[in-house]
Amino acid sequence: MPKMIVPFLFCAATALAQYKLQPAGGPPSELSPAIAAALQKDGSKIVGDDGKVVCEMWMRTTLPSGPAAAETNVTLPAIPHGALLGAIRFSSPGLDRRGITLKPGVYTLRFSFYPPDGNHQGAAPQRDFLILSLAAEDKDPDSKPDFEALMNLSRKASGTPHPATLSFWKAEDDAKPGFEKSGDSDWVLQTRIGDTPVTIILIGQHAG
Repeated sequence: MPKMIVPFLFCAATALAQYKLQPAGGPPSELSPAIAAALQKDGSKIVGDDGKVVCEMWMRTTLPSGPAAAETNVTLPAIPHGALLGAIRFSSPGLDRRGITLKPGVYTLRFSFYPPDGNHQGAAPQRDFLILSLAAEDKDPDSKPDFEALMNLSRKASGTPHPATLSFWKAEDDAKPGFEKSGDSDWVLQTRIGDTPVTIILIGQHAG
């Protein structure tokens, strides 16, 4: 029973909280110079109604392209697996989509998708995900690690057998940039990578 109380209380608190979007300034110095150069010059900062910074995020200035994996139910099929898409900073402990606690620090964000193995049913309508890795362990913006290599890299960030993930997908073409509530407890960032609108769930955990 105690294991179920904490997620319930967290979801209730998240549902009541309010957040706002602010400019974040340039990419953090913890990133390698090559990765920082590939990112937006002014990122997105999510601030709670108590004034506490939830996270800061910087996306790539252009959408990576190249040979894409032949996968189904992926909203951005032209992005190669493992491509760098951005970076995120948690000033205090953060949470990924599974509710895994992440230590304060800077993480890279790379493109992947959950495998169609039956173990992720209901995780999201789409299979696109962002995989978090420690900035100190990920320094090449042009690398495109395969699935196992990327999962192993991310497990160093999560400190668990599971990678650290954020749910992510291509938004509608007319989606306006911003940060808003979606459903009962999720909060989503609407932003762009180059000219492509994307949506990222930054607050809220999958209940499955």
